[in-house]
Amino acid sequence: MDPYILLSIVNMKLRDSFESFEGMCEEYDLEADLLKKRLKIIGYNYNPGNNQFIAVD
Repeated sequence: MDPYILLSIVNMKLRDSFESFEGMCEEYDLEADLLKKRLKIIGYNYNPGNNQFIAVD
């Protein structure tokens, strides 16, 4: 999957359906570290305060 499409889907799910990244990963049986690594490659890190992946400066 294109990493930018993945970013869009993950942030939409976090915004609309989950209070935390960990909760989303548990619900969908995702490997949190692997997902974070895939999004870090395109310059995004998870921000728990905003509950979304944001661009790294």
